[in-house]
Amino acid sequence: MVPSVMMKVSLRSMCAACALGLLLLANGCHRHRKSKSQRNTDEYADKLRQLVEKKQLPQEKVDTSKMPNLRWPNFSDYQASMATFYDDRNYEVAWTRDGAPTAAATAFIQQFQDAAAKGLIPEDYDASRWADRVQALKSKSADAISLFDVAMTVNVMRYISDLRIGRVNPSHFNFEIPVQDKKYDLAEFVSDNAVDANSTTDVPKLIASVEPDSDQYRQTEAALAHYLDLAKQQTQAKEEPLPTVAKAVSVGGAYPNLAELESRLQLEGDLAPSAGDPPPSPPRVFNAALSGAVKSYQHRHGIAEDGKLTAQTLKSLNVPMTDRVAQLQDSLERWRWLPEPYLHARLMVNLPEFVLRGYDPDHKLDFTMRVVVGQVMGEHQTPVFTHMMKYLVFRPYWSVPVDIAKKELVPHIVANHEYLASKNFEVTNHKGVVQTSYTARDVAQGMVMVREKPGPKNSLGLVKFIFPNQYDIYLHSTPAVSLFERSRRDFSHGCIRVQKPADLAAWVLDGQGDWDLDKVQDAMNTGPDNHTVSLKTPLPIVIFYLTAIVNEDGQVHFFDDIYGYDADMQRVFAKGPPYPIKPEPIVPPAKPDDTARLQQNCAFFSRIIPDRASSNPRG
Repeated sequence: MVPSVMMKVSLRSMCAACALGLLLLANGCHRHRKSKSQRNTDEYADKLRQLVEKKQLPQEKVDTSKMPNLRWPNFSDYQASMATFYDDRNYEVAWTRDGAPTAAATAFIQQFQDAAAKGLIPEDYDASRWADRVQALKSKSADAISLFDVAMTVNVMRYISDLRIGRVNPSHFNFEIPVQDKKYDLAEFVSDNAVDANSTTDVPKLIASVEPDSDQYRQTEAALAHYLDLAKQQTQAKEEPLPTVAKAVSVGGAYPNLAELESRLQLEGDLAPSAGDPPPSPPRVFNAALSGAVKSYQHRHGIAEDGKLTAQTLKSLNVPMTDRVAQLQDSLERWRWLPEPYLHARLMVNLPEFVLRGYDPDHKLDFTMRVVVGQVMGEHQTPVFTHMMKYLVFRPYWSVPVDIAKKELVPHIVANHEYLASKNFEVTNHKGVVQTSYTARDVAQGMVMVREKPGPKNSLGLVKFIFPNQYDIYLHSTPAVSLFERSRRDFSHGCIRVQKPADLAAWVLDGQGDWDLDKVQDAMNTGPDNHTVSLKTPLPIVIFYLTAIVNEDGQVHFFDDIYGYDADMQRVFAKGPPYPIKPEPIVPPAKPDDTARLQQNCAFFSRIIPDRASSNPRG
């Protein structure tokens, strides 16, 4: 093509492009609108765009309307969703029409003000600020309308996200729970489901659909409402803490504050209210009725159920109802983390309760079983995580980590070459072939491996239940059965010992061939060593942490925050949003020298090192 012709074509193309540009300008440059919500005015688009791009609302009040900013003005964690939300609607306002709040906005304001009933903090959603914002809208100022809209969008997104997946990513606490599996596309969800909610019933229905569809969650929420009321009653009563005792008080014994004790036991329903008009005088001694009420209280709080007024029981009775409210809030938060199939897991260990629960396929309770979990001392806490149980190992070996063998076994081998054999251990090469000729130096340097032979004295017992995870944590039986009789059972080095391993194995293998309790017991007692049985259908299991739970008896049970996880969570909540949401690396709790591998392998040498046996039971 000759230059003159090319120039003419170029000029024509430029003219066409200019004409198209002018046409777009004339039509407002509107891009395709993705939002399914009803159209609204884009008169405030520039102001909305500026506020969203700043990632926070102004720090000062707007002088023209006395418009307060957000309680937590930094919404950088939602900025991407905010930008998409407004971009998809061409920066039309979402929450006002003709300068007045929409029905959806009004309903969400009510939700924010009632957030405490959900275990959330109302001021995280500006509960006390909306009346001023609504009043400011009457000025019809662009600032007031734009700020109202962005503030509403931020708070609706926060509220929905907090109820859907919790406020803090569980990995922030080094918990391995795949909460990301249940996350919403917030921009799309809010735009398509929340903006046009047209009645006060639509928004509550929407919120109910966001929350976990779990009876346990709903029961915990109902318990929270009750304990919020109890906390209010207790605060108004201004009762002093009950004095402690140096020695447990039994029936017939004396206690100086019996009237106050009676009142405290009546508060939560462990003691029936006094009947009669006028009510009878307070008891003069610690009687059978008070003892029965104390026993009921002990049952609900994981305390030895002896009906005696002990120092431990009084310490628990003195925990304020506001603290019990916080425990229920923490439980609701953790329930929100669980995606399916873990929300309705077949197996759940509640660590502070020291209990394993098994559920049928319809999530009806099949059994409860006592467990021993990682001890608090020595950083042997059992981690919180979810996984799928995939196989069992009957009559397992326990392979001793090299560092532990070097530290704990080598000195004994030097003194007595037959030491390992006398303690039910054997030595193998790295292919698993038993070696009879070895030296202490071979063991210390890892040139050979030490393992404990299967059998009833093996540290792992006669069966272990494997759900592969990075912590090398599993359920297993144990020869140290006496520990199951204790009310507090944090004695292991990380793994979880089960009280009735044969029953659990039969339950896990139910419907898989001819496995029943008799066959399981044969496999444990006389079957082949290190025998693996894979599950045809893996079972979801949750290693969980709830210090407040509504139990099978319908009562609310509370447990000590043994690992301090509740305290960690409350410290994060106190700082306000933006809460930590980005996953942190999941790091198993181990010491730099890795001697804490002992906790990962769940066994302990108390049996073979007598001077430690009295204070440190096996893993």
